Amino acid sequence: MAPRVLISDKLSDAAVQIFKDRGIDVDFQPDLGKDKDKLLEVIGQYDGLAIRSATKATEKVIEAATNLKVIGRAGIGVDNVDIPAASKKGIIVMNTPFGNSITTAEHAIAMLMSVARQIPEANASTHAGKWEKSRFMGTEITGKTLGVIGAGNIGSIVCSRALGLKMKVIAYDPFLSEERATEIGVEKVELDELAKRADFITLHVPFTEATKNILSAERIAQLKPGVRIVNCARGGLVDEAALAEAIKEGRVAGAAFDVFAEEPAKENPLFGLPNVVVTPHLGAATSEAQENVALQVAEQMSDYLLTGAVTNAINMPSISAEEAKVMGPWIALAGHLGNFVGQMTDEPLKAINILYDGQVSGMNAAALNSAVIAGILRRGNPEVNMVSAPVMMKERGVKVSTTRQDQSGMFEGYIKVTAVTDKRERSVAGTIFSDGKPRFIQIKGINIDAEIGRHMVYTTNQDEPGIIGALGNTMGQNGVNIANFTLGRSTKKGEAIAILYVDEQVPEPVLDKLRQTGLFQQVKVLEFDIAE
Repeated sequence: MAPRVLISDKLSDAAVQIFKDRGIDVDFQPDLGKDKDKLLEVIGQYDGLAIRSATKATEKVIEAATNLKVIGRAGIGVDNVDIPAASKKGIIVMNTPFGNSITTAEHAIAMLMSVARQIPEANASTHAGKWEKSRFMGTEITGKTLGVIGAGNIGSIVCSRALGLKMKVIAYDPFLSEERATEIGVEKVELDELAKRADFITLHVPFTEATKNILSAERIAQLKPGVRIVNCARGGLVDEAALAEAIKEGRVAGAAFDVFAEEPAKENPLFGLPNVVVTPHLGAATSEAQENVALQVAEQMSDYLLTGAVTNAINMPSISAEEAKVMGPWIALAGHLGNFVGQMTDEPLKAINILYDGQVSGMNAAALNSAVIAGILRRGNPEVNMVSAPVMMKERGVKVSTTRQDQSGMFEGYIKVTAVTDKRERSVAGTIFSDGKPRFIQIKGINIDAEIGRHMVYTTNQDEPGIIGALGNTMGQNGVNIANFTLGRSTKKGEAIAILYVDEQVPEPVLDKLRQTGLFQQVKVLEFDIAE
């Protein structure tokens, strides 16, 4: 019996035809996604669900989807899919992470030109029968400095287009190496330097806790006078109220925004200001981009339903069904090791070295590598998956090397990840114990045995009395329950580490109390994607 796919949003006829040509029984109901009750009623009949953004694949919908095997999102954002619920039920969630990159980059360039020459206001004025040549004095972009915040997939395309327009391009990206910067023709700088030098600034980073208000009121105050700011990435990257004040005061010459902190944006501090260009989240709104992502998701879903091949999955590695049974715990461990490195590394990476020892050395290294890389990048980009991660890391010029070796120690198998920067190397190793749970077994060359939990605290110090007491007392006095406590040291009186698995995220004031003891060189909270 042929698999059945429901398309509940608007996809192109060509995408529908792909399903039909591959022998899929496709039901094209482009308005069904807006009817929550009807979707709940019929979803149990289908093996696949193809959507855009209108359909909300909530926990209720997924619970009712008794036969569903795959959800395909034509586009990158999967905020409308309850991924934990899908994962728990064994439903693969796919997206198309690269289908609209060029379109979004082109929109950023169009917005940059529009704000440079005040085109929207001049257009409105001329349509109104006015002829205000002297009012709309623009600025050339040739020879100007463009500051690009985020030089990943879309950001690097913007860099290329800007260089073609004879702009000087400087870029800030924590993951951008000097080699990759040279390759794409930009100068790598820190964020403070970019703020002081750029005539135009364009943002191309995801919205995370690390990037929230990356252009804060304080940083906006440091910007070069007369700067123009473009945001076609995500709302919330810029303090919109502070930017509005800077425009009113004349410190910022203009802005062009396609995204806003609250959407749909019915009102905003930027609305109505002179030389502010605004569009309603049109970054991916071209016929080519919409066609590309529709065709891609149809091919991906068909491949999975007919052959079991997994591509661009958010919640599953690209491995065969047979491999997944054995590799599942090791894939999860690889992601945790990468996540540890990502959370501990603030400097640009030059290389990632991954060692597979013992039984894990014979497994699918490509999938394991992807899990490590996705874990590293997830700190800065929560939308990254195991397929897009290697591409994103390659774009940043980071070299990934793999070593396999026969069992060389007390463990039947383990994975060791070493991150290399200009200043240091940082390594972490882990294994899977007989209970199926992942463990850290070595950090910075210091042997430990630490169960990995969702919320953890990591400290470094010189080996001396009082460390256990300081950690235990501080946590206890502030109501933080410790589930697991592990210590390790290099030598007596030498470098030592502690890693605590706690029941809930530790508030920053509690961490500050630890720092204020003067006993610790480093105190850091870590978070891992582990179900509780």
